[in-house]
Amino acid sequence: MSFMDYLGFDRSAGLYASNSQEDFLNHNWQDKNSVIRIEQLEAVLRDTAPASIVSEIRDGLKKVGMSIRLNPYMMDLIDWRNAETDPIRRQFLPMLSELEPDHPCMSVDSLEERNTSPAPNLVHRYPDKVLFLVTSVCPVYCQYCTRSYAVGQDTEKVRKDNVTSANGWAAALEYIRSNPTIEDVVVSGGDIARLKPANIKALGHALLDIEHVRRIRFATKSVSVLPMKFLTDEAWFSAIVEVAQRGRQMFKSVFVHTHFNHPREVTPLVEKAMRRLFSEGIHVRNQAVLLRGVNDDPETLIELTKKLGRVNIQPYYVYSCDMVLGTEHFRVRVPEMQRLEREVRGATAGFNTPLFIVDAPGGGGKRDVHSYEYRDDKYGISGYRSPSVDPNRMFYHFDPLRELEAGARAEWRAPGGREAILQRLGILRPESVAAE
Repeated sequence: MSFMDYLGFDRSAGLYASNSQEDFLNHNWQDKNSVIRIEQLEAVLRDTAPASIVSEIRDGLKKVGMSIRLNPYMMDLIDWRNAETDPIRRQFLPMLSELEPDHPCMSVDSLEERNTSPAPNLVHRYPDKVLFLVTSVCPVYCQYCTRSYAVGQDTEKVRKDNVTSANGWAAALEYIRSNPTIEDVVVSGGDIARLKPANIKALGHALLDIEHVRRIRFATKSVSVLPMKFLTDEAWFSAIVEVAQRGRQMFKSVFVHTHFNHPREVTPLVEKAMRRLFSEGIHVRNQAVLLRGVNDDPETLIELTKKLGRVNIQPYYVYSCDMVLGTEHFRVRVPEMQRLEREVRGATAGFNTPLFIVDAPGGGGKRDVHSYEYRDDKYGISGYRSPSVDPNRMFYHFDPLRELEAGARAEWRAPGGREAILQRLGILRPESVAAE
């Protein structure tokens, strides 16, 4: 079978064309040959992309919260002839010319996950659900990562917290056991693709053994960025299957949640991985992020939705880009997000249509983009209530400054402007917006 049959793109002139098919389709080879330093990127691209592109990326990395990690599979998905506008490149390799100054209300932990962590490795925001952070590394690093406060290597902009520790798993599991309201556990990080098979089995079985835990979600972007993981790492794949099969025997749900943003990411290799998951009865859902210059048009979102459905991945959410440092250039205003949702809805079956979600800054949780109860168009502010999290508080989301009139932009950017605007509007308590 040719590379085209596996990948959906011609590798004969690709960056790794000299490497064998056996190597390229092996998850270990992909990991070992990932680009993790700018010097490596420069060496790989020397005969493919102009030096100005690498220089732009080098300077861009000094201004963002995420380091780089990109494997050969994703490097070859990038159209380097049009690197400036390529939607795959844009997600993982920042260019200085595309970056924008942070909104004054941005922070390194916009969802305040660290403030709702009652035990090591855990975030407990909703009454019946916890987020179990089991690692701080991923197969690739997304530049818009909501967990840039912990994931990846330190950058010039952000020094990372140590929020995950295998030694903390016991305390986290004991917390879950002692709270019978917890029915749903999202196992994430980082990415479970970085866990050893023995750890997946130990953690999965421990969670299944807790009577009141009814649902486990294994979160991994590897379906989209490292699909060969499901085809060549037999021990890892078997560990997930073992936990899922035992879950079904116990009448409990074990799902895989993944992350595709652009239809070009849905390759024949992804379909091959999904056929294997599907044959084992493992249901997969997708959580996309709405990103300016990547998927912020109805045609791309509809194509993504349909291509995911064709490989039996349920389009679950389209998130607004979280208000984390270094991501202003990715963000889309709430009214535009509402327009896109209206365009997508009806293009395919309702059960296969994603919900468009704002994960409310300050820890308000996931709110339907249309459900705001306060709106100020001049300053680009939307207010959402989240009764299950805090019935007495409004949580506020802020549109990117580029979308505001010049006068409002100037007010936000003026010294003390943030405090003056929020005080004048009288809508925020001091703790409603985190700024760092």
